Amino acid sequence: MDATLPPGWPAAVRPPGAPDWEHTAVVWLFDLVPPDYRAHEVLRRYPVLLARFARDHVAAGLEAARAGWRTVRVELADDLPPDAMEAAMAAYEREGARLAAAARGVDAVGGALRGERWVPRL
Repeated sequence: MDATLPPGWPAAVRPPGAPDWEHTAVVWLFDLVPPDYRAHEVLRRYPVLLARFARDHVAAGLEAARAGWRTVRVELADDLPPDAMEAAMAAYEREGARLAAAARGVDAVGGALRGERWVPRL
């Protein structure tokens, strides 16, 4: 991790100020949202708005993963064998961790797109 980047900065996005950094941010953000979002010219034109859409989409996915983890044992107890249930729980945990990391990245990238600069604390 580069000490000049905020925690959670996505590896696929170049640091703010680097050549084409905003382009790499837009590509990464579009990878987080449904493909149909690419049809909206306003999201390509205003990356800060794309970051907002991505934040909302990732947050909804994270909440869905958390709700699934909390309820899958009860809702599918009679439909899945124990090994499948454990695999389902593990999948929800991995997806939750992935989405939590994406949410941290979206917050960091969104802030940079708005001109915020991260300063490490001593």
